[in-house]
Amino acid sequence: MQTLTFTKSAALSMGVELELQILNTRDYNLFRGADDLLKLAAKDKHPGDIKPEVTESMIEVSTAIVHHSYATLLEELTAIRDVMAGYARKLNIALAGGGAHPFQKWTERRIYPKERFEYLSGLYGYLAKQFTIFGQHIHIGCADGDAAIYLAHAFARYVPHFIALSASSPFLQGVDSAFDSSRLNMVSAFPLSGTMPLVKDWNDFNDYFNEMYDLGIVKSMKDFYWDIRPKPEYGTIEIRVPDTPLTVETAAYLAAYAQTLGKYLLTERPHEPSKSIYQTYSYNRFLACRFGFDANIIDPYLRQPISLKDDILETINKLMPYAVELQTDGALKRLFDSAAAKRNDSAWLREQFMATGSLSDVSRLQGQLWMGDIEVKEKVAASS
Repeated sequence: MQTLTFTKSAALSMGVELELQILNTRDYNLFRGADDLLKLAAKDKHPGDIKPEVTESMIEVSTAIVHHSYATLLEELTAIRDVMAGYARKLNIALAGGGAHPFQKWTERRIYPKERFEYLSGLYGYLAKQFTIFGQHIHIGCADGDAAIYLAHAFARYVPHFIALSASSPFLQGVDSAFDSSRLNMVSAFPLSGTMPLVKDWNDFNDYFNEMYDLGIVKSMKDFYWDIRPKPEYGTIEIRVPDTPLTVETAAYLAAYAQTLGKYLLTERPHEPSKSIYQTYSYNRFLACRFGFDANIIDPYLRQPISLKDDILETINKLMPYAVELQTDGALKRLFDSAAAKRNDSAWLREQFMATGSLSDVSRLQGQLWMGDIEVKEKVAASS
């Protein structure tokens, strides 16, 4: 019998992981540069953590500090961005955000030579290479396992918010996918994706995990690709639906939103977990991926269609007293403005394609934007 011990952590503390695209500087296709980046990082004292991902054209960066404030989280993410951009320039490559590369072919990818990734490739076949997609994972600290189970269920109601606000993968395999977030369709192909079962508390979750372990389906929590999952070794829940944004600033805004939403949910407990959340979950998730802010999702409690854009705006207004307390109000105002204008990163990427007519140029601009190019930031301001 496996007993999962939930490590106690400070409630509402934050951490962020970002999966990044590694690009060549010729046509801005994906490039097998993970090893070179890791070797440079190993020689240097740098902020954050830097790790390989499933294929050699990806790299994962994450905050190494447990953050209690949005300001310090943004500070660390900016420092990570700056040092990673420096490494990339030394290697004459680029790094970019975005949930999917606009025109790379998955058949050209190579699995990173690490035991777990090779195991995944053996198990999932071509799906492992298709998993060359790029997401933001947000960790929110929980005082105990029961709080983690409650929050994981409660956050499910708001998954469409995180999808629409973060969406940055409109192009896939060289075409406009017609989705704001095409990335999540790749995640859905895995058998252990989707949602955590409707367990009632941490003991109930342990029983479920043991059953899956005894059946030989999972070996650890890493084997679950759920949109939201407990992370007992960190004492957090992990929100895994966002695309990697085009800037670290947006990544920090999304983490601030998660922290503030967590504060509201734990304080007011507006709804107890129920099957109602999951009856509409997959459909709402699809609509948010497909239409972004233009989606009309189904409210699982009112049991009627609502505008996703309006739901985000109403939720942010509801959260503002907690945001002021947590000093996340500035970040939430930025997200409010994005939703009100129906402008996420996917909208910006489509505008760049309309302006340039070239997906290579779109990819180049993604890299310049993530790496902090001031001229591109000015273009972003001008197009807003």
